[in-house]
Amino acid sequence: MSINATPAESASHQHIFLGDGHAQSERKTWTVIWLCGAMMCAEIVGGLLFGSIALVADGLHMSTHAGALLLAALAYTYARRHADNTSFTFGTGKFGDLAGFTSAIVLAMIAILIGYESVTRLLAPVQIHFAEAIPIACVGLAVNIASAWLLSSGGHHHGHSHGGHDDHEHDEAHLIKTPAGELILEVFEDGVPPRFRLRAAGSPRPTVNTRITTVRPGGATQVFALVARGEFLESVAEIPEPHAFAATVEIGTETYTTVFEEHAHGHAATGRDNNMRAAIIHVIADAAVSVLVIVGLILARAFGWLWMDPLAGIIGACVIASWSYGLIRDTGAILLDRIPDPKLARDLRTTIESDGSKLTDLHLWRLGPGHLGAIVSVCPKEPCSADYYRSKLARFDSLSHVTIEIQQ
Repeated sequence: MSINATPAESASHQHIFLGDGHAQSERKTWTVIWLCGAMMCAEIVGGLLFGSIALVADGLHMSTHAGALLLAALAYTYARRHADNTSFTFGTGKFGDLAGFTSAIVLAMIAILIGYESVTRLLAPVQIHFAEAIPIACVGLAVNIASAWLLSSGGHHHGHSHGGHDDHEHDEAHLIKTPAGELILEVFEDGVPPRFRLRAAGSPRPTVNTRITTVRPGGATQVFALVARGEFLESVAEIPEPHAFAATVEIGTETYTTVFEEHAHGHAATGRDNNMRAAIIHVIADAAVSVLVIVGLILARAFGWLWMDPLAGIIGACVIASWSYGLIRDTGAILLDRIPDPKLARDLRTTIESDGSKLTDLHLWRLGPGHLGAIVSVCPKEPCSADYYRSKLARFDSLSHVTIEIQQ
């Protein structure tokens, strides 16, 4: 996380906000493009050689499929090559969302065309060449299944590994300002049962006349006595799960309160790669249409129900339109800098204001898959630096670019 307190500091860090699996996704997309391109050429050439207009038509349809994937691949490549380009104020992480939005528009147009053609054929049925149409639909389905497998294989989860910490990160440090100096309170469990550790920041060990009282959301309280362990104090008792509570540190007659919460990774949508999502939706949509076409053709051939073929097309158009709408909604919100995770915004406010500070302004937006930017304006209860709020926000993994404004 980079906390920008001064102009000099803001000029010292990079703005590379690409997803964790960007390079892998780029390679997979190009591989699928070559597969679809080869299939497209084979169908068009074969159709021209053997006089099959249906084969040529399916080859041309495959070209639109390859074109949509090409858009995704070019977005990956361009974002990677220009990741260090300083003319992009917040990096190139949104190129995938822009490509996903464009792909969603293309999907919507395809749905309209399929729906229009299906309705036309429902009103004016045409002769179907089942001997050619069914095998072609099966081949198209096989190619789409292979493409979907290639795109989704080797995928990574958007969670994070913490070296044996299971699903949480508990080495969360909180900075406590006292008249004698700054203290750091953390929940430590690196290979040991979780316990509180309290140490001084650049000064001698704090006094042993200290205890910690926790108050959980349900109102349950627990008192932890501290003992000296070298350069820090450590609680005698273990901290039970979950590690979400308000902790009051009593040092003599002084008390200081801070809030602990389970380590926050943000909503799943924060780390979603919409460029890959759009590519997969294109493939799955094509596969779904192929399945519907095969079923419709088989029923039409077996029972003479010619209306089954256009009905399958109408159903496919509705499914594609639904997926397109979802993709347009999500990518459009990102391109317009809508708050990607309202819960995270509330958690940020709660964290900042836990010590009596006042959050006067908050802007939260997505910079790329798994990366969020934030502008935080704070009116502190007592004079403090941006480093103080850095320690409070450190648990939010998805915050990759934060600007803090201290209002005196």
